[in-house]
Amino acid sequence: MNTARRGATLISIGIFLSRIAGLVREMVAGRVIGINGAADALAAAMRIPNLLQNLLGEGVLSASFVPVYSELLDANDERAASRVAGAVGAMLMLITGLSVLVIVLAARPLTRLIAWGLTDTSFDLAVDLTRVTAVGIGFMVMSAWCLGILNSHRNFFLPYVAPVVWNLAQIAALLMAWQGGWNVADATRAMAVGVAVGGALQLLVQYPTTKVLARGLRLAFDTDNPHVRDVRRRFGPAVLGRGAVQISAYVDLLLASFLAAGALSALFKAQILYTLPVSLFAMSVAAAELPELSRLNHDPAQVAHKTEDALHRIAFWMLASSLLLIAAGEPIVALLFEGGAFTSADTSLVWLILIFYGLGLPAIGLSRMLQNAAYAMGDTAGPARLAALRVGLAAILGALFMFPLDRAFIGIDGIEQLGDALGVAGPLEATVRANDSVVRLGAIGLALGSAIGAWVELFLLSRLLDRHLPSLRSPAAALIAPGGAAAVAFVVTAALKLATGDLPAFLAVLVTVGVGGATYVIIAFRAGVREADIVLRPIRRVMWR
Repeated sequence: MNTARRGATLISIGIFLSRIAGLVREMVAGRVIGINGAADALAAAMRIPNLLQNLLGEGVLSASFVPVYSELLDANDERAASRVAGAVGAMLMLITGLSVLVIVLAARPLTRLIAWGLTDTSFDLAVDLTRVTAVGIGFMVMSAWCLGILNSHRNFFLPYVAPVVWNLAQIAALLMAWQGGWNVADATRAMAVGVAVGGALQLLVQYPTTKVLARGLRLAFDTDNPHVRDVRRRFGPAVLGRGAVQISAYVDLLLASFLAAGALSALFKAQILYTLPVSLFAMSVAAAELPELSRLNHDPAQVAHKTEDALHRIAFWMLASSLLLIAAGEPIVALLFEGGAFTSADTSLVWLILIFYGLGLPAIGLSRMLQNAAYAMGDTAGPARLAALRVGLAAILGALFMFPLDRAFIGIDGIEQLGDALGVAGPLEATVRANDSVVRLGAIGLALGSAIGAWVELFLLSRLLDRHLPSLRSPAAALIAPGGAAAVAFVVTAALKLATGDLPAFLAVLVTVGVGGATYVIIAFRAGVREADIVLRPIRRVMWR
């Protein structure tokens, strides 16, 4: 197994464990808190300071710091690499500390700006929770700095399994609230404290190994260092690119705050599930490949070859994830979240959101790899511009779709008043939106806008890479063979979903995911997809003994 594949496997295992812990956290949160105004306040409080983590964290460091640091390690200049790491760490610590202070002091106006549409009770709670979660997110930014160093040293497992402790801290807080019979608002406050404590623990888990690998590491500013200047030169466009992505998240947050109560928390639950395959099968491959691509000295032919190989791996797994979330999402959501305060109508809403998010999954996964290929060639500005374009398109489409859909709701007879909603623009009255006993469908519009934007971004990224990597084949080539297998498997999985509708959720998931997934792998294998062959190889070895 080559270095990148081994790295991707270790990253996937780490991410899988951390995401399982995250799913357990959301299962407990769904039963303790549910989908309501308090849950919306918590979702807003997680999103507002989360700007720091995503704006300054892994994505930006992958574009700016990791390529420079990896090149120095490859040149066996560990002393210079450690100086760069220390300077970047000092810069991040300063920016992060000041940013956390601003969020804590200005939590009320920031919440008003970002989640304007929240009703009074939810808004006040969101302000309180934001002040607490901001501290934990600050620690997580520094955790991303550790991740960049560890990945560059090909130590892939630790930084991606470290979020397990972050999730465990929140689970412990929720269980304390559950056992104590706390009300929903106090339970959200307990979870916010878990976010802060867990962030500190996540950093502490990684820092000792980071210190050992980056020999002589010392946090100190080094403005005259040419390598640090190179990081800063890449840092600006990368921040703009991540900023565009974050603007998308906050536009979604702002728009969703004008939807019926529960929309924010339903979106959050759906995002937990649809980002899981992105992390497991796209981020893992892209993160493992970036240090290797950066060591190729901007050789277009070699970068194109490794990128194309990675695109095929990502396409195989992202198509599998998409078909399973769309066709079998309802029993999956029911198994994970339904119970306590989380109702069957909530399950239906989260599944419907997942359907439209799932349509964009292949594009999101392939785009992640194309962005890293551009970073390896020294281009951070191009992906940033395209990210900004995607953000604008997704926001416009989401706003057009969501208000009409918020007139429709899930009733006794299924989806009701969908036809009456056509052509309506503008939010429901505040008193109607505050009623969280009615599950409305407005959040689906934001997921649909996101999916369309993702495919547009993929197309434009492939055009951008034509200039840097002329020998790179279109990403569509990676989708053709597994796409046919996914189409057949989708029909099988959807039929099984209908046939198992009366079974307990566990059995329904076991049958639909098991048979549907096996169908996809076997058909893809017959179509000559190498990734399917790798999946089936251990089974064939056992059968042929």
